[in-house]
Amino acid sequence: MKFNVNQQDLQQALNYCQGVIEKRSTLPILSNILIDANNSNLIITATDLDLIFIHKISNVEVIEEGKTTTVSSTIYDIVRKLSHGKKINLTLNDTSKLHLESDKSIFNLNCISPSEFPLTDENFSENEFVIKSKQLLKLLNKCKFSVSNDETRHYLSGIYFHQTEVEDKNFLTAAATDSHRMSISKIRLVEKIDFDPIILPKKTIFQLCSLLDSYDGDVKVSNAKSKIKFELNNSILISKLIDGKFPNYIQVIPKNNQKKLEIGLKLFLNSVDRVASVSLDKKDGVKFSLSKDTLNLSVNNANSGDGKETLSAKFDHDLEISFNSRYLIDVASQLDGEKIEIFFNDTGSPALIKDPGDFDSIYVVMPMKG
Repeated sequence: MKFNVNQQDLQQALNYCQGVIEKRSTLPILSNILIDANNSNLIITATDLDLIFIHKISNVEVIEEGKTTTVSSTIYDIVRKLSHGKKINLTLNDTSKLHLESDKSIFNLNCISPSEFPLTDENFSENEFVIKSKQLLKLLNKCKFSVSNDETRHYLSGIYFHQTEVEDKNFLTAAATDSHRMSISKIRLVEKIDFDPIILPKKTIFQLCSLLDSYDGDVKVSNAKSKIKFELNNSILISKLIDGKFPNYIQVIPKNNQKKLEIGLKLFLNSVDRVASVSLDKKDGVKFSLSKDTLNLSVNNANSGDGKETLSAKFDHDLEISFNSRYLIDVASQLDGEKIEIFFNDTGSPALIKDPGDFDSIYVVMPMKG
């Protein structure tokens, strides 16, 4: 095997692989990436057995076709430190070492036979639909912070994707909750699709976000039983799905929150963030004292002191309620509009947060007791 590749192209591909490969894998081959040079393409594959990432670099100068595997973190570390945009020559020599040369740098890296690399070939031809990359990224970004970290309830440790229908319009809807907060976001589909509801695991979500961040185009999605496949222009991500039943999230959405607070988004976000600085412990709630057109925010921490701010807002009631500041900052950071709208019922009931700039996303945040 012998080929030349541009440093930037290789670095980008290896960068994506870092997110897939487990740092502490018991199987040495799982720390490796599969490098396959053929037909003027370089195909790089990484897997942790639950997630498979395949990236193709085209128009590569392949002098001799072949494949091998080498330690992902090592080659990534070398490639990112080489001169930006330079040509890298890679050769697999007789002693099964990968010889890497660029400018004045020469490395010989250990390899494991490609025959040991675990690859599964599944049929994903059914249940296929196409979605714009920015739309899919929107759904992921608006929901990912609400995903649960609780290992015992594995069905909450992902985003629930399913098709919904409202007044003859079809939507792809995403929901996530850790039982303290919930995000729901949807995008309009041109037509009804063949798509069974799925729960997408957290690791897959973050990997997909990093791919979609730098890609603008169509994403082909297909799911087969317990796996899902996302195809971008030069990348493919295949993931196992979470086995379990997502709870009926619709019944958690508050129905009778009539007390509406309307306030400038930036003003609110910055203020909550500042007041929360005094709290060493995120369990200290930020307290809302609401009266006519006034929001008083305060945090009191026994060890570090207290802080408060007064903001002008649109509000017509009197109410005191406390929230985890992190939850409010997470939601507010994802809103698109100039304002944030928070609907309350009473001190002990969940608040409903809406974004005037995006009618297709809503959030529910539980108050803190005390």
